[in-house]
Amino acid sequence: MTTNSQARPSFAVHIPNVELEPEPLDPAQIVSGAPVVTGKVLWESADGKQLRGIWQITPGVVTDTEANELFVVVSGRATIEVEGGDVIDVGPGDAAILREGDRTTWTVHETLRKAYQIGL
Repeated sequence: MTTNSQARPSFAVHIPNVELEPEPLDPAQIVSGAPVVTGKVLWESADGKQLRGIWQITPGVVTDTEANELFVVVSGRATIEVEGGDVIDVGPGDAAILREGDRTTWTVHETLRKAYQIGL
């Protein structure tokens, strides 16, 4: 994890080539399939309230409670059902905003990789 005080002020990464680390998924979140989650935090604010990074999930269906997040899909496809709200289909090049506290169900059709910022 990189904190604001340790990070270079500006940098670039080639998102498809970023090596990701395992992020354990709570078995209670898995609705179907055997999805695997990996990710890498590229930047974290000194107070830990903002994160920027890369996240990936393999096919399956999972539930989540969201943070304030903006993300852009780099590869893959998923359908995100927001409880009491919209159904959002995302694929390469799509940007989405999820609100803190949204309860979601993600149906991942193809391994999805996204660049994100949490803590808008």
